[in-house]
Amino acid sequence: MLHSELRSKIDNLWLDFATNGLTNPLEVIEQITYLLFLRRLDDEENRREMIARADGTSFEYSIFAPDAQKLRWKQWPHHAEQLHHLVDREVFPWMRALGNNANGNNADGSEVSSDATKSDSSFARNLKDARLALPSDGALLLRAKNKIDEIQTLAKSLDSGDNATPYLDTMGDMYEYLLSKLATAGRNGQFRTPRHIIQMMVELVNPNPRDIICDPACGTAGFLANAARTLQERFRQTYLFEAKALEDFNNVAFVGFDLDATMVRIAAMNLLLHGIENPQLERKNALGIDNAFGSEICDIILANPPFAGSVNESEIAPNLKSATGGSKKTELLFLALFLRMLKAGGRAAVIVPDGVLFGASNAHKTMRQTLVESHKLDGVISMPSGVFKPYAGVSTAILLFTKTGAGGTDEVWFYDMKADGFSLDDKRQETRANDIPDILEAWPSRRDDGRSAKSFRVPKSEIVANNYDLSLNRYKTTEYIAQTHRAPTELLAELRTLETQIAEGLDQLETMLK
Repeated sequence: MLHSELRSKIDNLWLDFATNGLTNPLEVIEQITYLLFLRRLDDEENRREMIARADGTSFEYSIFAPDAQKLRWKQWPHHAEQLHHLVDREVFPWMRALGNNANGNNADGSEVSSDATKSDSSFARNLKDARLALPSDGALLLRAKNKIDEIQTLAKSLDSGDNATPYLDTMGDMYEYLLSKLATAGRNGQFRTPRHIIQMMVELVNPNPRDIICDPACGTAGFLANAARTLQERFRQTYLFEAKALEDFNNVAFVGFDLDATMVRIAAMNLLLHGIENPQLERKNALGIDNAFGSEICDIILANPPFAGSVNESEIAPNLKSATGGSKKTELLFLALFLRMLKAGGRAAVIVPDGVLFGASNAHKTMRQTLVESHKLDGVISMPSGVFKPYAGVSTAILLFTKTGAGGTDEVWFYDMKADGFSLDDKRQETRANDIPDILEAWPSRRDDGRSAKSFRVPKSEIVANNYDLSLNRYKTTEYIAQTHRAPTELLAELRTLETQIAEGLDQLETMLK
């Protein structure tokens, strides 16, 4: 949970942008992200300088070349117009070229092995269109710089004492709070997935350092960032002592695609702020005819793809079109894509609209049949419709499945989530009611508490008999508790007694008023 004082400072920074005419949340986040990123590059260079001094070794600039020292955050001028000129004319062109150097550095300047070195890094490709969009008088830029300095100083001060939160964790929390200000649904049915739902899904698939994790509709990369954090927490020693594991973490473990160039730029920054140096992010229509995806390229898929209804048939990749019987429904096309991209034995946790569970069209039934008969459908978690408020009130579920290509579904585990720890209205205030801990406890054993409970299992034969319907209410039973009532004649007698008492009271009141 982000410290309240940090939230307040971020809110004030956001207000500064709004009062200067920048009201598009996506543009504000993008501009703040650029500044956070540039500040972090300078911090990293400072850290390396300190290590060199402590070791008594000479320091060779690895991020900022000797002739680029004036571009470092700490060297930026305090005069507003001069600051804007420097950042716009020199810092941003330098930033756009990061990763295109010849010595094989990652986006933050750290060295990578020769097989990971590229003349045109993923990071540089995604930032090639980055631009400064703040007023040219530099006043807003100067205020933003000063406030970011205050935010960073406060974040570092919280990284001390018995209840310390690691600095990188605080920065990650801060960035996710910033992203939460995307308070309206985006284009093509996109809306932000709450962090606690993402974290639950990450824990359900249980990633390890050998996994390649992908989100083909990554948006701002929330799933990938949270997966990275989970791996860092659970396998800290592995990344500390196994160079190959750390190299894979920085260069190949996280793959994301999105059609929106701004989203991809923000995603690249978000992942770097979470410690991933060279994420494999591409601007790409994952469903398009030019997606050029091979099959079996990842071990885990975590996603909340857009539910846009349908797409232009001429734009759909042929292999996805055939896999869905010619459907144009994006939720079905994405499921087909996930199955294509997963390696054998790969696992997925993905959010789908409820219609996928019970839709009557041939395409819907075929996709459900494919999951049950050709692969291993592990679980269905039904979520309350308020989970995505205030962005949307849609009813959704989480599908958990393993790609096998040879079946394996014996039974499917269902969970009826009633609460997620927050109110289910637009305010989404924290509450005590929360099924997520119980879901995580029940998942490993697929705990069966009976059809009238929240957690239960359904055999494959019953699902087949119900035309592969996966809606929870199809299988859940409701227990009716017998109620005993007083005899009607007794109730009528009581009503007559009450009427008599009322009449007597009125008579007494009337006497008092005479």
